[in-house]
Amino acid sequence: MVGETIRLAEYAAGLRYEDLPKAVIAAAKDAIIDTIAACICGSALPWSRIIIDYAERTGPGGASRILGRGTAVQAPAAALANGALAHAFELDSLTRPGAGAHPGATVLPPALAIAQQQGGISGGSLIAAFVSGNEIMIRIGRATGHTNEARGFHAPGTTGPFGAAVACAHLLGLDAAKMTNAIGIAGSLAGGLLEFAKGDGGMVKRLHLGRASEAGVLAASLAASGFTGPRTVLEGQFGFLRVFCTEFEVAELTKGLGRDFVTASTVLKRYPVHATAHAAVRAVRDLQTEHGFTGGDVEAITVTGNKRMVERHAIAEPADLMLAQYSIPFCVALALHREARDPESYDESALTDPQIRALTRRVRIVPEVESGHGAMGSTVSITLSDGRRFEKHVESGLLEPGELPDKFTRLTRGALGESGAARLFARLQKLEDETSLDWLGKPE
Repeated sequence: MVGETIRLAEYAAGLRYEDLPKAVIAAAKDAIIDTIAACICGSALPWSRIIIDYAERTGPGGASRILGRGTAVQAPAAALANGALAHAFELDSLTRPGAGAHPGATVLPPALAIAQQQGGISGGSLIAAFVSGNEIMIRIGRATGHTNEARGFHAPGTTGPFGAAVACAHLLGLDAAKMTNAIGIAGSLAGGLLEFAKGDGGMVKRLHLGRASEAGVLAASLAASGFTGPRTVLEGQFGFLRVFCTEFEVAELTKGLGRDFVTASTVLKRYPVHATAHAAVRAVRDLQTEHGFTGGDVEAITVTGNKRMVERHAIAEPADLMLAQYSIPFCVALALHREARDPESYDESALTDPQIRALTRRVRIVPEVESGHGAMGSTVSITLSDGRRFEKHVESGLLEPGELPDKFTRLTRGALGESGAARLFARLQKLEDETSLDWLGKPE
């Protein structure tokens, strides 16, 4: 009987653009557009510039572009940089239900890097590769049951290399056997630790997705040249699931394969904050709009959340911007003082703002009854200094249909201007009609 890794490789190698339902193509395009915007926005940040400088220094002479900077470098360097840029400010896509996978930041950067390296790759081919990578990666993430994070691994750093390798292998035209090798190699390139969440070294969180993207280029490129990896890397005795996870479900690897497109589970963020904060931020914004109070009027806030949110995201004194975006109390407090959708709101002045910091300390995160790991809804209760009390429950707070153009503009206008942002968005809307991707990322 053929094992799960081989079955996934056979499926991914055979998937074609013509096989994709329109709804899946639309979801993939939205995620691609969203990721490009996140990369452009992320390119201006100080930690991103460190990685960009490294990529330019170590990968000169290539044809793959660093988004937002425009520099052409070798494909591994571009994948490293763009993967880190996409996750540089908590703006990239995820899935619902959660799978510990970031569809945009770990699959688009390596795929785009390979497409530009090869030259003449169409937009439709990029979309198909993106879907193939995510069909495999998201299933792997679901199979982990999030228990890789329970062991202290940052999930996208562990699942990301698989999706990245599959997408790159797809664009390189690898057959099922070599696709299997690419997946097998990727398993030995997975990593990323959650120690940053304890309050120190937050820049490394962004690097995890860059390294996952870079790993995909390496794995697929080696496989294309005949390098081999274990054909049971996912399900084997010393394979990914048994080594990285405390519990897992092998059946999830191939559940619905070829019938259900899990790429359609991709969702986009409205705010530049960790996904766990979205519902609470949306709730306080809605309550503020409905009742007209200011952040200074608030005496106390209570936010319900799952166990993960209580244990990992109830950060009352974030030490840097990364931890601030990871902190539900800080994100809620900032949302009552600034425009929560704008990346510009989350700067060093916000981190030191005495009103925001004082309100952060008055936000409590309490357990939601019977909420699982993937439940991201929150009930927010706000008590004002005059004694009034308001309450609202929000299930997700994530981006809704029709909001992507506004987000794209907010993220890219600083680099491209309003008109440049509009032109790029319009062209990306017709990505499937592009006969080449060499133009993407070139300075105007």
